[in-house]
Amino acid sequence: MARHLQPRRITLAGREAVALTVEEYEQLIASRRQIGGQSARVRVLAHQAKRTEKLLQELETLVHVPADCQEPEGTLSSPCLTSCATETATERGEGTECLRCSIAALLRRHRDMAS
Repeated sequence: MARHLQPRRITLAGREAVALTVEEYEQLIASRRQIGGQSARVRVLAHQAKRTEKLLQELETLVHVPADCQEPEGTLSSPCLTSCATETATERGEGTECLRCSIAALLRRHRDMAS
């Protein structure tokens, strides 16, 4: 375990200061560089997390299953290729044949885990 050193205090021109050896000063500078690098990495990761969250929100909006998703099979304007399972089945995460419903259920499950 590292020994906790007490700084050497000096008074210089009427102001209190701390005296460091060259080795201590170099260690201090190296520590500041490491902290600066870590801080930059944290900022980048935070930015990426915000972008990913926004992407997921937009994806969730695109695949949101409307409650009245019961259009006839084979209709090209239908949001689903087949009649959707009910909204509650999608919310429970049960598998469906509808890709849109499956993606919505997956997003909902992961969002619930993160909360």
